[in-house]
Amino acid sequence: MYNDYKNKLLSFYQRENRMPTYTEMMSLFGFKSKNAVARLVDKFIEAGLVAKDHLGRLVPESSFNDVPLLGSVKAGLPADVAEQSYDTVNLDNYLVSKKGNTYMLEVDGESMIEAYIADGDMVLVEKTEKARDGDIVIADVDGEFTMKYFRVNRDGSLWLEPANKDFKPIYPKQYLHINGVVKAVIRKY
Repeated sequence: MYNDYKNKLLSFYQRENRMPTYTEMMSLFGFKSKNAVARLVDKFIEAGLVAKDHLGRLVPESSFNDVPLLGSVKAGLPADVAEQSYDTVNLDNYLVSKKGNTYMLEVDGESMIEAYIADGDMVLVEKTEKARDGDIVIADVDGEFTMKYFRVNRDGSLWLEPANKDFKPIYPKQYLHINGVVKAVIRKY
């Protein structure tokens, strides 16, 4: 039953982008009193799911967005898999190492499809002015932004390589500035 309440709380937060009030939780959980809500909130706090801020309002804790990690799955030949919960993974912590320096962009175009980045995908980008040869970067090239592989020639000259044979490499005429490095690709099916 606790997981049902937790899932309802998560759904509300995702839909409204805020935590519900006690009155809203009465309706959300089907409770008839705020006292029942308060007891459930205490359990949420004890479990580390939520906390109260300096004004007494509920705020999500770091474990709030945890997703169950059930194990692994074969990508080769089929094999028996017994579903059991091993652990949880917090997607924010897993994908975002430097939250203050991270942003998302929606991909517009097909120049990176051979890197499995398609039009409409979302990319998670970490702000930085430095990249290594082979990193997928967001770069300002002569006043225009693009996402490509970052390349460094032996002579130290910089260029950008698309991941689609229908597109040509980009050699800067004036400058090439790195804005960020792509850390993850997110695609919804």
